[in-house]
Amino acid sequence: MANIWLPPVEYVATLPRATAYACLYFTDTRGRPFQLRASYRSEMWQWPGGNMDPGETPWETAVRECQEETGLTFTGAPRLLGTHFVTDRGEDWPANHIGFVFDGGELTDDQIAAVVLDPQEHSEYSLRTLDEWEREMEPSEFARLAGIDRARRTGTPLYLETGPDGDRT
Repeated sequence: MANIWLPPVEYVATLPRATAYACLYFTDTRGRPFQLRASYRSEMWQWPGGNMDPGETPWETAVRECQEETGLTFTGAPRLLGTHFVTDRGEDWPANHIGFVFDGGELTDDQIAAVVLDPQEHSEYSLRTLDEWEREMEPSEFARLAGIDRARRTGTPLYLETGPDGDRT
């Protein structure tokens, strides 16, 4: 195809579609990951976060969603632990999905006791060791959790792709 200049609005219309999400990864002071059980899919565990609203940055999304979903107001600085790219899933979600996972740090016992869930989104929260989470979660979802936990411990960000053939790091 020849290089033909297009006005920005027309050019953008030719690009792949994508939505984006952002979330915060927390552990307690003993290093156990904190996760929320999704109300709409009871076997799914996830971190506080969600889809970006128009005009938001990934960081703003993660902080807003954490407050909405847990009642916790996060005041730390942005520290990216990983990026997750999900390929176009067809008619059910006809766009790529790009995720940003930020380090939320350690929650104190008082902060954990203060968590208030939105029952429309999450039915419970839990803190478990990685070994315990591995027994509870689907293998691909646990791989994301273990990868993000490793990224936090090593300081090396995770890049993960999820496509029709599963996860690739």
